[in-house]
Amino acid sequence: MELLDRYLQAVKFWLPKAQKQDIIAELSEDICSQIEEKETELGRKLNEAEVEAILKQLGRPLLVANRYLPQQYLIGPVLFPIYRFVLKIVGLCYLVPWVLVWIGLMTFGLSDRAQHPSGSLIGALASLWGPLWLAAFFAFGVVTIVFAILERSQAKSRFLEDWDPRKLPPVRDPNQISRASSIFELAANTVFCMWWVGIRSPIIVLGQSAARITLAPAWRYFFWGFLFLAFANIATSGVNLLRPHWTRARASVRLVTDVIGVALFCWLCKAGILVEISIPTVAPAKTLEIANAINLWMSRSFPIVFIVGVVIAALDVHRIVRVKTADTRPLRGVAAAGGLPQQ
Repeated sequence: MELLDRYLQAVKFWLPKAQKQDIIAELSEDICSQIEEKETELGRKLNEAEVEAILKQLGRPLLVANRYLPQQYLIGPVLFPIYRFVLKIVGLCYLVPWVLVWIGLMTFGLSDRAQHPSGSLIGALASLWGPLWLAAFFAFGVVTIVFAILERSQAKSRFLEDWDPRKLPPVRDPNQISRASSIFELAANTVFCMWWVGIRSPIIVLGQSAARITLAPAWRYFFWGFLFLAFANIATSGVNLLRPHWTRARASVRLVTDVIGVALFCWLCKAGILVEISIPTVAPAKTLEIANAINLWMSRSFPIVFIVGVVIAALDVHRIVRVKTADTRPLRGVAAAGGLPQQ
């Protein structure tokens, strides 16, 4: 039959050279047997339309040939979950901060915005898409190439099959607080308090050179604010050291102190806290230029500080939700087992 021959020829085109004849002979025998069964059922020869229906039921030649080909993957099912996880990490830890910093610079940095033709915020943000797609293509492309190489290596050496269950990491309670981190926080905040109290004055003298740094009157708010936060962190770290498990109260306190700390840092960036730098061997005009440059760069760092603060606050909120969920889980278990005891 001409239609059958054309179909087999199309399938044969996609088959590997060494197996073409054997596969086509097997496929031809299978199709001919189906045609013979249908002819026996009808008691006559099949016409072209009926043969066409059988061939359409088998599928396109490319799909039929694919059933006989060895399955090949750029990234196979073994490595794909890891590949997807790494892509998420790249997106969250590289692309998202990259976009947020860009938006922050365009929103708060007038000089950066003025470099664009329109000079408007919308025009500046519109220019983000080209670099964003280029950065995303480069980042995801590098990850894909690395995993494609790993896939080829794994297919040959089977290194993922050689593993020891005894080396699996222990089960970790996410609400457990590391005593090492509590000790570090306690020591760091104590040292900070001792150093911070020593610079209470808004006029700071550096060494024996009579160099002085004069701070704005708003300095006293920052001084007492950061000192209060340091004492609060010392108290929280001490309690965490004795009772190394997060509770809703302590997680809420950490959220409050972190939000206050971020607010102070954001205010510090915008306050122009540095009024004057006085160095006997340097001209006043030069020291004034240095002070203005420091205040300018602190102001430009505001978007980064704000973004970092939002991330920290989000992590603190997630901790509170996690602790709350862990606290309600035992109650649900009791209810499922038969409810609370009768009074």
